[in-house]
Formats: sequence, C-alpha cells, structure tokens
Amino acid sequence: MKVIYDIANFLWTYVIAYTLLGMGLYYTIRLGVPQIRYFKRTIIAMKNNIKSNDNVSGFATLCAAVGGQVGTGSLVGVASALTAGGPGAIFWMWVTALFGMVITFAEAVLGQLFREKQEDRTYKGGPAYYIEKGLKSKSVAIIISILYILGIGIAIVSLQTNSIANSFSMIVNIDPLIPGVVVLILTALVIVGGVKRLADTSSLIVPFMALGYIIIVLYIVISNINMLPNMFKLIFKSAFTTQAAAGGFLGHTVMQAFSSGVARGLFSNDAGDGVAAIMHATADVKHPAEQGMLSMLGTFITTCVICSFTAFAILSTNVLPSGYEGINLLQEAFYTSMGISGRWMVFLAMFLFGFTTLLADIYYGEVNIVYIFKKKSNIPIWIYRILTAIILLISCKIELRAIWATIDTLIALIVFINLVALLLLFKYVKYVFDDYKKQLKDGIEEPVWYNKIDKNF
Repeated sequence: MKVIYDIANFLWTYVIAYTLLGMGLYYTIRLGVPQIRYFKRTIIAMKNNIKSNDNVSGFATLCAAVGGQVGTGSLVGVASALTAGGPGAIFWMWVTALFGMVITFAEAVLGQLFREKQEDRTYKGGPAYYIEKGLKSKSVAIIISILYILGIGIAIVSLQTNSIANSFSMIVNIDPLIPGVVVLILTALVIVGGVKRLADTSSLIVPFMALGYIIIVLYIVISNINMLPNMFKLIFKSAFTTQAAAGGFLGHTVMQAFSSGVARGLFSNDAGDGVAAIMHATADVKHPAEQGMLSMLGTFITTCVICSFTAFAILSTNVLPSGYEGINLLQEAFYTSMGISGRWMVFLAMFLFGFTTLLADIYYGEVNIVYIFKKKSNIPIWIYRILTAIILLISCKIELRAIWATIDTLIALIVFINLVALLLLFKYVKYVFDDYKKQLKDGIEEPVWYNKIDKNF
C-alpha cells in the first residue's frame, strides 16, 4: 500500500496540481475571465432552467452535480486536506476553485456538444464521448472510461459509504456494516429509476441540505468569532510558509499545503476530472454555454461556500490537533460547540451529502459502462451494480487513508487525460462561448444554439 501512497503523492505534488492550475489559467485568459465577468449570468441561467417539459432540466442537473460534488468532498475532503496539508491547504482549495470554474464550464459545454440521445429520450455524454468524437480517438476514450468506472464508480463510491458508516458509529456503538446496509437499500431504490429519478431526488435534497448546513456552521463560527482574525491569518500564512509545530497545529510544509489543497479542491468540485460533463450532458437547455454557466455556479457553491464553511468550523474550534481524521474531525468540531447534538448534525449532513454523491458516482460509472458496451446487453450494468453493492459494504471496514490513496492515484490519471483533451478541444469551447456572447450582445435574453459544429469544423 505504501507504493500507492508514494505514487499518489508524486502525481499530485509534481504533475497534476501544476497541470490543473495551468489549464485553468489558460482557459481563463483565452475566454476572458468568464468566471468573474459572467458570474451574474450564472444566476440568470439557473432561473432560466428551473424546469424542463419532458426531460431533465438544467437546474435539476445542477443540483445532481452539486450533490455529487458537495458530498464527502466538502466535508471529508476539507478535513483530510487540513490534516495532510494544514490550514494553508484551504487557500489552495480557493485558488483551485477560481480556475476550476472555467474548467467545469468547458467540460459542461463539451458534454453538451458531443452527447448522444438514448432510446428513453435522455442524453448521455462526458469525456469518453468528446474524446472519441472531438479527438477521433476511440482507444483513449475507452481507457478513460475504464478509469472512471474504477476511480469514480468504485473507489469514490466506497469513500461515501465509509464516511456515512463511520460518522454514525462514532455516535452509536454499532457495527459500521449496519448503516452500510441501510445506505445500500436506499441507493438501490433510486438508481434503478435512472438519471431522471436521480436528478429529481437531488433537486429535492440538495438546496435544503446546503442551506441547513451553512446555517449551522455559521452558528459555530459566530460562537467562536474571536478566532476569525487569527484563522484567516493562519490560512494565508501557512499557504506560503512552513507551519511549525506550534500552537497545537502539526507542522506542514508549503508543498504539503499546495498538493493537499489542490487535490482536495478538485475532489470537492470535480474541476478537471470531467465528471461534471457527464451530469451536465443530460440537461435539456437551449444553449450549451447556458449549462456551462450552471456548472461554474456549482463549482463556486461547493468549494467557495460549503468547503470554506467546513474549514471555518474546524479551525475556529481548534480541533485540528485532536488526532481525529476525515468526517470524525468535523464531528469533533461540532461537538466542541454544540455537544452530542453536533455529532448527530454532522452525521445527518454526511448522510444526505454522501448519499447524493453516492448516487451521482454510481451513475457516472454506469454511463461509462454504457459507452464501452453500447446497447448490446444490460448484463454489464447489472454486474457493475452487484459489484458496487458488495463494495458498499466492504468499504465500511476499510482504512480511510488507503481509500484516499487509491482515489488520488486513479483521479490523477483521469485528470491528466481529460486536461489534454480540454487543451486540444479548446476551439469548440471558444466557438460556442463566442456564439453565446454574440447573442447576448444582440439583446437575446435566452440564447439558442443551432448545431453548427459539423459545418464549421
């Protein structure tokens, strides 16, 4: 297992972190800083796409995507980033989110452009589809599909169940397998209903759970308001200087803060790994760039809002040196301010966040299985579902650090392939965005896309 730890650390410290931020900077400059200049448009796009007459709406896919992003990334991911990289990791999570917004914009646009309509009138798309159709590379598309099945559909799925089960067993002395079985049953009830049921379920859960979580964390932060100035000072100072083992905090290097912040920042908002394209490809919208706007909003919500509040709760309660990790560290922060009820609140948040993430991750796995096997048989899908059910239960007993190392290694490979594809497919994203901006400039409030790709490229 040490080999996996070392590989994951090398990839994120010396390869992926720089590649991810570099691609974000490239897209930001070439598209004219859309994550700032067009941020107001993300809100308008959300209002314009609340409902769809007979398919999956843009808002529903936004909720499903945010549900898939918010989950353990915004709770466990933040706690793990703080443990591995110290307070400075939070600064690099913010930087990742800023550049990640434009990356998820590109992924959503490409997901819309190169998707395929299914027999049930829904759409499927994602990196495998735009790599095959845009780059004309079937072999690379299959490779990234396999990595998605292993990395997202299996490895990250195991993290959700592990976190839910352990957050419950910290409160109640019970075998983690028992809450694992409950999660398995609930998951089965939603997954068999397909992407529309997934999106509908997420649109009901996500807005309320996010708002409720923010209100509770605000209470904790306000209760420790005197800690805020030092907390922000510590975050910025630790991002650029080595944090010595003083004041109760473990010593962390700048590189640990950087690599942990970027890795967990990506995990919290999926920027660069392409899964946003899979979910956003299902949306029924008038223009691909409109869904791109929604994807940017999703990245902002997950990292700049939810992740920040999680970090504030942990740092303001000074529980980082407690020895806890993952979701249990966040539970300790809530417990410090609210007693035993705080641990229950974190469990509820972890259950709701982790459950919506779990649903999205399984769907991502299924989309890539459909891509590889097409419509030849439903047997691969059911084999995957049975395998996932077994993993859901086994993961309750696996060490959290081992799960993270596996995820980091697989996601690093996915991100590298996807970022190369984004670089080579930039012309498509720019063409779509230019069309969108022109229509807005011409006074069209809701731009409409007429498929012009085939005759212009």
